[in-house]
Amino acid sequence: MFRTALRNVLAHKARLLMTVLAVMLGVAFVSGTLVFTDTLGNAFRNQSAKSYKDVAVAVSTSAGRHDTDTSGIPDATLEKIRALDGVAEATGRVSGFAGAAGRDGKLIGDGWSTNGGNFAPGKNGKDSLYTFTSGDGPVEDGQIAMDRASADKGGYHVGDTVRVATNGPVKEYALTGVFTTEDGAVNAGGSLVLFEQATAQRLFLRAGEFQEATVVAAPGASDTRLLAEVKTLLPRGAEARTGQALADEQAKQIEDGLGNLNTILLVFAGIALFVGVFLIANTFSMLIAQRTRELALMRAVGASRRQVKRSVLMEAAVVGLIASAVGFALGVGLAAALRSAMGVIGGKIPAGPLVVAPLTVLAAFGVGVVITVLAAYLPARRAAKIAPVAAMSSVHAVATTRSLVVRNSIGGAITLLGAAGIIGGAAAGSDGRPLIAGGAFLALIGIIVLIPLLSRPAIALVRPLLTRVFGVSGKLAAQNAVRNPRRTGATASALAIGLTLVTGISVLGVTLGQAVDRMTTDNIKADYMVSMASGDALDTSALTALRKADGVTAVSPQQANWLTVNGRHHAASGVTPGDVEKVFTLKTVTGSLDSLAQGRIAVDSDTARTNHWKTGDTLPVTFEDEKKGEVTIGAVYEANEFVSPVLLPEDLANAHTETPDIQEIWLTTDGGASATNERAVVDALGDNPAMSVMDRQDMRDMFGGFVNLALNIMYGLLAMALLIAVLGVVNTLAMSVFERKQEIGMLRAIGLDRARVKRMIRLEAVVISLFGAVVGVLLGTFLGWAIGRTIASALPDYALVIPWGRIGIFLLLAALVGVLASLWPARSAARLNMLTAIKTE
Repeated sequence: MFRTALRNVLAHKARLLMTVLAVMLGVAFVSGTLVFTDTLGNAFRNQSAKSYKDVAVAVSTSAGRHDTDTSGIPDATLEKIRALDGVAEATGRVSGFAGAAGRDGKLIGDGWSTNGGNFAPGKNGKDSLYTFTSGDGPVEDGQIAMDRASADKGGYHVGDTVRVATNGPVKEYALTGVFTTEDGAVNAGGSLVLFEQATAQRLFLRAGEFQEATVVAAPGASDTRLLAEVKTLLPRGAEARTGQALADEQAKQIEDGLGNLNTILLVFAGIALFVGVFLIANTFSMLIAQRTRELALMRAVGASRRQVKRSVLMEAAVVGLIASAVGFALGVGLAAALRSAMGVIGGKIPAGPLVVAPLTVLAAFGVGVVITVLAAYLPARRAAKIAPVAAMSSVHAVATTRSLVVRNSIGGAITLLGAAGIIGGAAAGSDGRPLIAGGAFLALIGIIVLIPLLSRPAIALVRPLLTRVFGVSGKLAAQNAVRNPRRTGATASALAIGLTLVTGISVLGVTLGQAVDRMTTDNIKADYMVSMASGDALDTSALTALRKADGVTAVSPQQANWLTVNGRHHAASGVTPGDVEKVFTLKTVTGSLDSLAQGRIAVDSDTARTNHWKTGDTLPVTFEDEKKGEVTIGAVYEANEFVSPVLLPEDLANAHTETPDIQEIWLTTDGGASATNERAVVDALGDNPAMSVMDRQDMRDMFGGFVNLALNIMYGLLAMALLIAVLGVVNTLAMSVFERKQEIGMLRAIGLDRARVKRMIRLEAVVISLFGAVVGVLLGTFLGWAIGRTIASALPDYALVIPWGRIGIFLLLAALVGVLASLWPARSAARLNMLTAIKTE
């Protein structure tokens, strides 16, 4: 039977090509994901181990520039550590945000990854963390060194003057050196600026203190003994660990982070393989239908049902093995290409070999073979049921009425159960998402089971149009599309799954995007928002400068604060009385926002309702500095997503905080947003590259950009599933043409010319593709609505949006897929020799 299976694979290799491609693509996705994430993990783990290779003890603190309660590591403590027996070297480090401007005045790199630190030379005058390719490290105030990639981006060389901003005004520094480093942030595309040590301490922490320290042991010294001795010298709040423990911790963090990426990619690979199941099952069903007499003859000469079934499953296993081998090789190449592509787009990956783990090889081949065999199981089971005598006179076995009734009853029950789960989850709000996920899975399975039943009435609706527009070709195409509903259903199911996910994501994404856009336009009056590119707090000097700027008519900070009332914490914002209502849309429910100028506070209506507060109430509060007092509510306003539930007048907020935590500054200008006004704002801030100035359109783009980016990533990851669905259409048509050779020859003989034969095949493909697409669009829209209901409470401006334009594009693309998928089968059908075809059995 194995020889028979092998012979059948070789005999039908052309008809099995699409199955091989489907499995190959799915296996390539799986193996590429595993190889890529294993390679990344290995590279970053090696980099982490290399960074801590010589470190015996690492000391860290949570000290920050504005945190006066947490002490750093004093210079004196570091000297005591250096004096310990067995210590070869001890180095202190400080770091923080430092943004360098390129020659165009713009920030080099992204705000979150633009860092600064101290150059800490050892006894040999070198810092072991950095290798200088030109020049040397900074040794006095007014000097800096930059990483090579950032220097290249900015167009800088040793000796040039560079404008750098930390959390204050921009300053000019002389570039003394350019270096390379194994720093993970730099390798990920960030920038790093090194300052002379005392300067860095002053900028990022406090004079004479460090945030971290590393200790290198002398030969023969015990890391454990040094750890115990170092701990006795440290200030309160400092933590010490061995370098090996720190390296292990970072390795685990890397593994956890890549594990999440791995899971996401494998989920989409699973979707692609799930779609491929329909193609594989369809292929083997059609092959078995075409080989009915052959299989019957095998039964007649003594083959048992088990042997016939085993023969078909062996064929599937051979196909899966071949496809897995090619897919695995393709996946390894894909992983290598992804690693190179990340380098091209600026995401640097530490050097290291491509990692192909034994588990990856087993997973790739296991997935490919198992999926193929499972998909072929039902066709194999049907093949085993072929009666030796009855099959000798019938080319196609017809499903019994009983089997169809059972199938449709089961499909209907599963679909109703899934729909109930989706609706129930939507009604449950944010807690209903697991219920929706389960319901969606059941609904999708149910629809797949019912699709053969749905295909007849659905295609019957368009048959008159096809006949009227395309004549005989259109009529025949509609009849052919429903001739074998199971085959049509399996082909349409693959497209339906892909379009369900794509449409659901689109409905949810567009709805969220427009809700966020409305939230921005409805809640903000300001022309500009100023913030630090790093996300850190703005210096008060920026607020002072903007109030003096030409053309600025209103300025209010969004100053983060908090207060406690009756044991409950409430987020608060320090704002400017008289200006806050000019930069935000604040609709007063009771009282007046003018009362902020009298030292009163304002609360939003949700907070007031929850706490049973009203205008005029006097509340006992504990402020941020732990001082107690009383405040009076002067106004209640409708909640605004861009301000805190409690508004404090700026003077009251400043009175209870040592350093104002200004997250944003909002302002309006005379005449609204314009190039002139924006230039005036930028100039008032000292043309500081570390400060971001955004107009209202920039804000809309920023908030909406996250949604669009997520949508595009999802579309990209689902592309593999859609490609496999397209292969399914090609496969079904190609095998259908082969199966209908005699019929097509007869049509040619009675006058159907080649052009109309081609048109018939193309229209059949378009009808099947559009049928699957419509089913997917309807189910996807339903799911998008349901998931949207679970997040509606978090977005006051939420309203379902059906992206008709995108849905129209999806349907047009589905029709185009049908046309393209039919090119080869239609050409093959048109070129058939009619006499040869008529003689075909």
